[in-house]
Order: sequence, then structure tokens, then C-alpha cells
Amino acid sequence: MENIILKCEAINKSIRRKKIIKDVSFEIREGEILGFIGPNGAGKTTTIKLIIGLQKLDSGTIEINGYNIKTNFEKAIERVGTIVENPDLYMYMSGYDNLKVVANLYKGIDKKRIDEVVKLVGLENRIKDKVSKYSLGMRQRLGIAQAILHKPNLLILDEPTNGLDPEGIKQVRDLIKDLATREKMSIMISSHNLSEIENVCNKICIIQSGEILEETGIEEIKKETTNDEYVIEVDSSEDAINILENAEKISETKISIKVTKEQVPEIINKLVKNKIKIYGVIQNEISLEEAFLRKTGGNVIE
Repeated sequence: MENIILKCEAINKSIRRKKIIKDVSFEIREGEILGFIGPNGAGKTTTIKLIIGLQKLDSGTIEINGYNIKTNFEKAIERVGTIVENPDLYMYMSGYDNLKVVANLYKGIDKKRIDEVVKLVGLENRIKDKVSKYSLGMRQRLGIAQAILHKPNLLILDEPTNGLDPEGIKQVRDLIKDLATREKMSIMISSHNLSEIENVCNKICIIQSGEILEETGIEEIKKETTNDEYVIEVDSSEDAINILENAEKISETKISIKVTKEQVPEIINKLVKNKIKIYGVIQNEISLEEAFLRKTGGNVIE
């Protein structure tokens, strides 16, 4: 079993007597990419700030690499990289000089490591340019480069694709996946972009009104919240819906029907007996966004 890198257990936080975080518990194992999702005001950013020590816990425990952040904060945080909201960059300096400034904050980061990170985030051709000339996507990748200079094994990103165009989103998404596999990094992503969470994460944690609703794998939550709905491709959808009860027409050659997996063979048999040609049967999977809406009772992410 993979090592537990981050463990939050029954953490609580109140601000001005209002309880913001309520007994929140979840964990991230080595190499996992966790999508931390929830409506606006659900407590995502507050939870992140508690994890990295920007706010103090009222109660509960947070352990990073086995170290408690209350009793051994320096050890707990030394292998953590973060970007909360926007990367902190000097616009008048080059990308390379920005990395050198960050490198000076740590011991043992040499030119070789800086060059390694520049290549990892794909900025080799522009690293000597001023950051003011960078696109938003390039600045985001430079921010990630800063966050991983000291070889963290936990990377925490708050809205990493916010404001990016499709190309920038793809670049950041591919980089995150690469870091998890090549660097064996555990990554926590707080994001409003559920389609991107679905594309990059292998696990999600849903928070609503400061409480955890669900912590599970992406595929598991989609299966848990989906109906048994199948799409069948046939030669004539009109003929098929006349034979099958509760079938609905999608197109001239496709129908959908809600049945259990065990009922699928008898549906196929019935169509074949009535000389309906069948070209394919697939289970109609719902998106993460649909699963999220069902779990939260329709609370959209704005």
C-alpha cells in the first residue's frame, strides 16, 4: 500500500464565531492526484490555508509525511510546494532570475536543479525573457516550477487553470500528470473546472458547507450516481422503440433504455428475434459535473 503523504483528521476552523470547517477528514497517498471540489464558500481555500499553516486549526490534526503541523511544522512543511490563488512572481525579472530568488530560500538548489525544473515545465526557450512578456499559462508553469524547485513530494494547487485559454489548460494539465508519474508527487488541486478535474485527477473529495460529502475515486462516484442507462445502436430506432418498453429515441439509429446490467442480454435477444440489427451497446456514463450536482443536490460551482 502506498504511503500516506497528507492526512487531515477531524479538522475544525471558526472565523468570527462562524464554523467554516467542520470535522473535515481526508488523505492523499503517494502519487495520487486529488481533486478538492465544492461550491463557492464551501471551505476549499480555508482548508488549504490550514494545511500549509497560513491559518491555525481550532481542533483536529494535520500530518504531512508523518509530521504533525502543530508540533513539528518545519519538518511537516519542508517537502510541500504550493500555489495559493496566483503565483508570486517578479514581473520585471526574467523567469530564470525568479527561480534563482526562490532557490536562495532553500539549501542545496544548484544550477543543475534549476535547469532540470525549467525543462520539466517546458520553459527552456523563454526562461531568460522577462515574466511581463509571458502568457498566463507560462506564468502558471513558472509558478509551478518555483513550487517544485526543492523537490517536494506534496504539491498543493489552488485553481491552477483559472483564466487560462484551452492551450494553457492542456499544458498545465499535462504537466500535473507528468509530475505525479515522473516525480512520484502527490498533488492536491482545488478547482472550479470539473471537466479538468475529471481529466487529470484519479480521486476527488467533495466539500460542501465546510463538511466532506464524499472522498472516492473519479470512476467510483460516477458509477455510484449514474442510472443503469444503455445506448443501443440499431438499424432503425423507430422499429426498436416500438418493440421495447421505456426506450427513447436519440437519433435515427440510436436509442437509450434504462435497465440493469443483467437485463441487457434479454433486451438484445428481443431485438434480434424481431430482426432488428444491433451495431453496438454501451453504458451511458455521466460526467463528473453531473455526479457532483447529484451529490450536492444541485449546488453548482460558480
